[in-house]
Amino acid sequence: MPWDVVDLKIIAPLAMLVRFSDGTSGEVRFETSHLTGVFSALKDFNFFNQAFIDSGAVAWPDNIDLAPDAMYNEIKANGVWVLR
Repeated sequence: MPWDVVDLKIIAPLAMLVRFSDGTSGEVRFETSHLTGVFSALKDFNFFNQAFIDSGAVAWPDNIDLAPDAMYNEIKANGVWVLR
């Protein structure tokens, strides 16, 4: 799928660069207001840095992941996906 994430790099607290299988790339940023519920663990920068790619999606331990298709669509349109 074109929205499969093939590379990621943490660039700052709560921010990363991602590249998709079709070559599209962009930034994903979390605003602290989004860090509730399952995402509250990402407030810990050491935990955030444990991001990895799991079956084409950005994921963290404890079954936390991001929808790669939503990420792809937003980055394709705007170059960045800000989770608010």
